[in-house]
Amino acid sequence: MIQLSRAEIEHLVTVDEGTVAAVRDAYVAIVDGRGNVPPVGHIAFPAANGDCHIKYGHIAGDPIFAVKIAAGFYDNPARGLPSSTGIILAISAETGEVRAILNDEGYLTDLRTGIGGAVATLALARADAADVLIVGSGIQARYQSRALAALAGQPLSFRIWGRSGEKTEAIVAELKRDGLDASVAPDLEAACREADIIITTTPSTEPLVRSDWVRPGTHITAMGADGPGKQELETVLVARADVRVADMKTQSLGHGEFSHARSAGLIGSDDCIELGGVLAGTLQGRRSDEDITIADLTGVATQDIAMARTVLERATVKQNSRD
Repeated sequence: MIQLSRAEIEHLVTVDEGTVAAVRDAYVAIVDGRGNVPPVGHIAFPAANGDCHIKYGHIAGDPIFAVKIAAGFYDNPARGLPSSTGIILAISAETGEVRAILNDEGYLTDLRTGIGGAVATLALARADAADVLIVGSGIQARYQSRALAALAGQPLSFRIWGRSGEKTEAIVAELKRDGLDASVAPDLEAACREADIIITTTPSTEPLVRSDWVRPGTHITAMGADGPGKQELETVLVARADVRVADMKTQSLGHGEFSHARSAGLIGSDDCIELGGVLAGTLQGRRSDEDITIADLTGVATQDIAMARTVLERATVKQNSRD
């Protein structure tokens, strides 16, 4: 059995070609029948402003299946602690033996979420979209910006909006050190009105982005509503969108960003498509430059499986090269 720390895992996977391909395929596995993804487990800790997700599943043909425990405690930064952590077990799909314990402390979740958001954004945004607004000043503001910049293939400008001016300034400084064109967005409404792409990354339980702030042609990738009660977009904005894309419809309509519009009777299952179909070319995403498109990414277990498999493959190659 292999046991890997976060530092060891960081040396094995990053925003690289193989990891991006694995995340893309994880989306496609949802729609082509390869993904066996049971319902997500949720534990809420409202007194501590935290929650925990348990995600697990298997991709047909893979030698392993994965079980992931991921926790988010959103007041942790004030204590000098990261807001997210977690661990993944990679288990043999042939014998049930534990093949690896990946003590990634949430790194693989953060990385695949960043890559997954970038993949969705680039699949649905206008080809000429260049002005990116990141809503939130947490860890995903960093991962979304870096992954999108790495995969876009063209210059982008990033504006960061957050409730904490100090945290927002710190993120902008980090992104500038990475060579990105980044600045603080002092006013959320004004920034939304000017953006080509809006990426929401907060654990908010009430809408932050209003419908009348969003102009035709805008793409929105909503990352934060990954559990019951969370919401970043005004419900009428979701209903207004021309194209609604879920990473997995049962999750998005059950507890994701789209669930609020569904509960209000404004949309149904037939009003959404799944991202894997767009990536596979079997479904059409954006149809015109005037479309408002929304990707609701709740995080799917196939991504965690793909990340665990990639880490295990690379760790095995590295170990064999030493022997």
